[in-house]
Amino acid sequence: MSKYILMENTPVETAQATESLEEKYEKLEQKVAYLTRQVAWYEEKLLIAQHKRFGTSSEHSDADQLRLFNEPEAEVDSVEEEPVIETVTYERRKKQPGQREEMLKNLPVETIEYKLPEEEQVCVCCGGHLHEMSTEVRRELKIVPAQMKVVEHIQYVYSCRNCERNEIETPIETAPMPRPAFPGSLASPSTVAYIMSKKYVEGMPLYRQEKQFARHGVQLPRQTMANWVVLGADQWLSKIFERLHEQLLKQRFLHADETTLQVLNEPGRVAESKSYMWLYRSGRYEAPIVLFEYQETRSKEHPKKFLTGFKGYLHVDGYSGYNDVQDVTLVGCWSHARRKFDESLKALPASSRSSPVAARQGLDFCNKLFAIERGLKDVTLEERYNARLEQSKPVLDAFSSWLHEQSVQALPKSALGGAITYCLNQWSKLTAFLEDGHLEIDNNRSLCS
Repeated sequence: MSKYILMENTPVETAQATESLEEKYEKLEQKVAYLTRQVAWYEEKLLIAQHKRFGTSSEHSDADQLRLFNEPEAEVDSVEEEPVIETVTYERRKKQPGQREEMLKNLPVETIEYKLPEEEQVCVCCGGHLHEMSTEVRRELKIVPAQMKVVEHIQYVYSCRNCERNEIETPIETAPMPRPAFPGSLASPSTVAYIMSKKYVEGMPLYRQEKQFARHGVQLPRQTMANWVVLGADQWLSKIFERLHEQLLKQRFLHADETTLQVLNEPGRVAESKSYMWLYRSGRYEAPIVLFEYQETRSKEHPKKFLTGFKGYLHVDGYSGYNDVQDVTLVGCWSHARRKFDESLKALPASSRSSPVAARQGLDFCNKLFAIERGLKDVTLEERYNARLEQSKPVLDAFSSWLHEQSVQALPKSALGGAITYCLNQWSKLTAFLEDGHLEIDNNRSLCS
């Protein structure tokens, strides 16, 4: 008799085992699907990061531009590879008639005449006297480099000799003289204005200006220039800023944006602390005013306080910090919306980008809106308003239906899902540009980031 006894499972045990295997299979399927989504999400992030690092972008901010703001505060009290030579072929644009005259019309003219001496105005053929038959004119652009000189302000003081001899008190009269920019300083208003203009308009850092002054024979340390910049801003430009701020709040159409920067040598904060530069500016059809305000945080209280008293339309991006600004209608930015669909398209494999995928469809909707705007660039405000209702609104209606359809299918954490969610959450702001011909389709006028 065999020592082993073969036991058969009962039908109940078999069913239980089958159910257990099915549950494990479903859990494994769910896990695989989850991990697949995670891998796809990380691949999207990697492709987007690679494009931002190595690809071209018209919205890229140069770190050196932001450094312009904090160099004075920082200054108060590598081997490069050979450049690659490349051949560029281009077509020369034919100059339009009168283009040179238009360019030079506002410049002063210095005339230099070249005449023959009287004794040389003799004909070599017959010896007769030569007369002025015509003139030939050659025009050139002349540049006079910056000149430096010392200005001595001599103030005369007057008194009365008769009173000096006969009276107890002698009246003293002093000739009026302009106040200095800073008491006890060599700085003149023109010098401070020159340094500020070179730095903030032309982007020349103070250390380079220091070398430029040295070439003119003036040893002007960058620390001194930094002091002048800070003092000039605090004592003089702040008054202009306040006046411009008052005028800005009287406008009806504004733009706002904010971007991060690091400030060096800031009391109580490490150099790596993240700070913010807020930008506010007037609209396209109003007096051009651009104001920057530095703040340590991105708190919603900053725009709320800065824009107190403003009533009108405010162009912004998707940052919720502007939502609490009172008495304003927020106008969204289609450049931000378009960028998100563009990123979701670039997150796909290169072989899929040209096919009619959802990311491509969303991008096409945005491109249609921008194409309409390009056609309305030079029309009147009323014509733009009416044309938008006729041309842009149908595109927006179709886009809205498409967004709601895709929101059910797209993964929320994917780049495409983020683009769709952004548009749906911002829809009332993104469609606000239809309300007035003054409004713009994007916030690029105040783009900081």
